[in-house]
Amino acid sequence: MKVRLEKAFPMPASADAAWALLQVIAGVASCMPGAKITEQVDATHYKGTVALKVGPASLSFRGEIEVKSLDASTRTLHLFAKGTDTTGSSAASMDLTARVDAQDANSCSLAGDSEVSMSGKAASFGARLMGPVSEQVLGQFAANFAARLKQAPPQAGAAAPAPGAAAPAPEAKPLNALALAWAVIKGWLRALFTGKRA
Repeated sequence: MKVRLEKAFPMPASADAAWALLQVIAGVASCMPGAKITEQVDATHYKGTVALKVGPASLSFRGEIEVKSLDASTRTLHLFAKGTDTTGSSAASMDLTARVDAQDANSCSLAGDSEVSMSGKAASFGARLMGPVSEQVLGQFAANFAARLKQAPPQAGAAAPAPGAAAPAPEAKPLNALALAWAVIKGWLRALFTGKRA
């Protein structure tokens, strides 16, 4: 099963500041709910985990991330990630291109184009649910990325961090699938009843 998403989110910082943060892969991973970089293999390859909580049950995915390209001229990052859960019953991959577009001196947008593929138990959610859940996850990621920019934006004119540079990341909290699913259901019900009243 594949889900493709294209989204853009406003960011409260200059394009240079957002691009500097986007190049720090460990920092970017820490913005993704439940994700954590556990090892840097070399300048473009990393290993990591994603924790997923479904009610009382917890799942853990182990995987690899490859930075395909970092283009400073267009402020674009292209990476590919793949992994399997610890039981081997599910697998997932993501092909992501993220780009920073300048708006003005103090703001920009973070645009992303991603294709997520899932197989095994993870695919049992079905495309109808996976699309909205993926949108919720991207929304959380963008909010976390914006928060990191507000906390410690790189100084204007400062050199961008080297690709693959380490960054302190907070402890990853498991991604709560039920909370995301409930948010999706509430949105669906709201749209349903709003449509009926129209």
